[in-house]
Amino acid sequence: MDYIRPATCTNEVFRSMWAEFEWENKVAITTTITGLKEFLDHIVKSTNMKCLTPYDDSQKGTFLAANLYARSVFGEDALVNVSVEKKEDNAGELAGYIRIRSKTQGIALSLGDRITTVQRGVPQDK
Repeated sequence: MDYIRPATCTNEVFRSMWAEFEWENKVAITTTITGLKEFLDHIVKSTNMKCLTPYDDSQKGTFLAANLYARSVFGEDALVNVSVEKKEDNAGELAGYIRIRSKTQGIALSLGDRITTVQRGVPQDK
């Protein structure tokens, strides 16, 4: 994602853009990663986005929701909402959705393709 740069904005601006943007791509979570924070960190790193939602490592729970934001080198905003749950009944597998919104179809589709490709798991160091 060379054309995406991490950026920051307020929660109010994020919500306003979320409501305004027309293009949405919804990606179901399918991964071998079992940790909520590990999964979020992997998505943030793989998409070159900034997580706007504070997360404390001492927090324990089975659900995580976070907003990510980035801007393309062309000045287009990209918004992502990660909503993931650790299932108790499926050997601790993660389930949920990642929703991507943007003003243009291209950013929403390319980010969705990137997330679909990288979400499966963290590459093993050799």
